[in-house]
Amino acid sequence: MENDALLKEVMSKAQKWLDGNYDEDTKNEIRRMMTAEDKTELIEAFYKDLEFGTGGLRGIMGVGTNRMNIYTVGAATQGLSNYLKAQFSDLPQISVVIGHDCRNNSRRFAEISANIFSANGIKVYLFENLRPTPETSFAIRYLGCQSGIIITASHNPKEYNGYKAYWNDGAQMVSPHDVNVIAEVNKITRVEDIKFEGNPELIEIIGEKIDKAFIDAIKTLSLSPEAIRRHSDLKIVYTPLHGTGITLIPRALEEYGFKNIIHVPEQDVISGNFPTVVSPNPEEPAAMEMAVKKAKEVDADIVMASDPDADRMGIAVKNDKGEWILVNGNQTALLFVYYLIRRWKELGKLTGNEYVVKTIVTTELIKNIADRNAVECYDCYTGFKWIASVIRENEGKKVYIGGGEESYGFLPEDFVRDKDAVSCCALMAEITAWAKDQGKSLFELLQDIYLEYGYGKEKGISIVKKGKSGADEIQEMMRNFRNHPPKEIAGSKVVVIKDFQTLKMRNLKTNEESPLNMPATSNVLQFFTEEGTKISVRPSGTEPKIKFYIEVRGEMKSRADFDKAETEALKKIDAVRASLGI
Repeated sequence: MENDALLKEVMSKAQKWLDGNYDEDTKNEIRRMMTAEDKTELIEAFYKDLEFGTGGLRGIMGVGTNRMNIYTVGAATQGLSNYLKAQFSDLPQISVVIGHDCRNNSRRFAEISANIFSANGIKVYLFENLRPTPETSFAIRYLGCQSGIIITASHNPKEYNGYKAYWNDGAQMVSPHDVNVIAEVNKITRVEDIKFEGNPELIEIIGEKIDKAFIDAIKTLSLSPEAIRRHSDLKIVYTPLHGTGITLIPRALEEYGFKNIIHVPEQDVISGNFPTVVSPNPEEPAAMEMAVKKAKEVDADIVMASDPDADRMGIAVKNDKGEWILVNGNQTALLFVYYLIRRWKELGKLTGNEYVVKTIVTTELIKNIADRNAVECYDCYTGFKWIASVIRENEGKKVYIGGGEESYGFLPEDFVRDKDAVSCCALMAEITAWAKDQGKSLFELLQDIYLEYGYGKEKGISIVKKGKSGADEIQEMMRNFRNHPPKEIAGSKVVVIKDFQTLKMRNLKTNEESPLNMPATSNVLQFFTEEGTKISVRPSGTEPKIKFYIEVRGEMKSRADFDKAETEALKKIDAVRASLGI
């Protein structure tokens, strides 16, 4: 669209807000943008509508159709209300849970959503103040609700907020509910369609009772209470990165039996401005700097951080040279799966009917551990709604041990249906105590897993291609990989190709084709080589990126081989990148 035509359309949309039934503060802000010499801000606010996607809403806060504000949040809540009323028309009372994180406007959006649900005759359980995302999932199940929402933008920068919707099992929605709710939200085209006047009688404030039930449930996950008793003074540095983790994670650690939780006081401050970090994301080394500094001061055993809505956890440990290093998401998932399966086995809990779940881009070493212990391993798409979907399908038939993904999310329980940093922090502290009980550090435990089950290293690479031309380029790259797949990668023959868009797997050795058993198609390609390298390629669904996930295998015969294995793996990853031209 030409600039003049775009500006004309934007001005027309902005004028509708000026003429409509919007509040005066909103209108004043629109007038300011419309009269500004530079119209960039106005264009960004109105050039498109903020989409309610399969994960809900996420965007920059501000006025306009392409921003998170009371009207876009209101339309989402009204659409969800309409769908719930149609789906559960036989119930005498439909109910929902509302939670929110530490972000600016989160409480306001939560209260407005509560008013809209209640105005539609829906009972609302609203948390008294900020709480971890997994607790909302827990509360939906615990209170027997039909749905729930959490106001959060996870680990996005401070300008953002978001709106995540759940179904009655406490999981994010999958088909058909996800697309059906989107359709209902898209029908809300006028501000008059949104019922903003709440019914206070239908809004109940919740807090401590749910907190206690949630913590009590998490305590049932403990598998090594004796080790905790012996190492109750374990030095744990924890930071919530200004977010919701501060409300429950120190308490969960204490109730597990840990007495020496060391805080980073500056980051205990609840703030949607995240004053001590550029990005409140535990994947980013910079976000962990203050906690690692504190760990050095006190000679800690482990560093743990949760993101602002406390669904993801990052950890740092001391290596064999006494240096603090960050443990990546694949390694964290590996530690959880190894520990859970081993302790279940030692405690006689494995009956042959258990399973774990990982996403298709997560390390294959998890499958190695599961296979060798006769535990079934499910592969699913990226995103915890798919892990929750596997749990739902197996409910009452098989026993869930745990599931995770490479992007720092894990779930060691089925009474929550989203990733959970509260239970993960408690359990990771227990794993540290259990390892110490055997005279090992967490780093040495990770090395021992590699020794027993094989060494692997993973690297994620994102290539940014902005604008329409960038989107076209990404499509062309995917088309080229699909139509002209590599015959070898880094000198190793490609032996298996999985195409999740056609749901077909080709074995190039036997030339056989077989179906991939997945619940839906997805634009993801995977290449497996003779020496065990795995490459996954997919366009990002939310950003102008094409993502490559590289996993290479190596050899370790003793802990002393670790550094050499790491060096060789990095060389192999460089060779893979050169082969693929990335």
